[in-house]
Amino acid sequence: MLVVTTEHVMGHRVTEVKGQVFGVVVRSRGLAGNIMAGLRSIVGGEITEYTQLLEEARRHAVDRMVKNAHQMGANAVVMMRFDSAEMGQTMSEIVAYGTAVILEKLPG
Repeated sequence: MLVVTTEHVMGHRVTEVKGQVFGVVVRSRGLAGNIMAGLRSIVGGEITEYTQLLEEARRHAVDRMVKNAHQMGANAVVMMRFDSAEMGQTMSEIVAYGTAVILEKLPG
């Protein structure tokens, strides 16, 4: 399934809008990860434990959004965006959302 952050896809036209789709993931780093991240924050630099957590959460959020779009009968998601929030002090919520559509390739 094509997922784009743009409203239009070159060489295609939207023939039907299926509606809003989203995928939500809430993740928590375990105690050991929080301790390692805390130690790294003292020294400074990238906290790879959290980077990996957020990258994985984004992938899962997109996968869930695509699954929802597929269930709606769409073949693409346009205007895809991410949103995130912290829940408590140890959890992160990642949301992937966009508009599920039917795209048709233009002749030529």
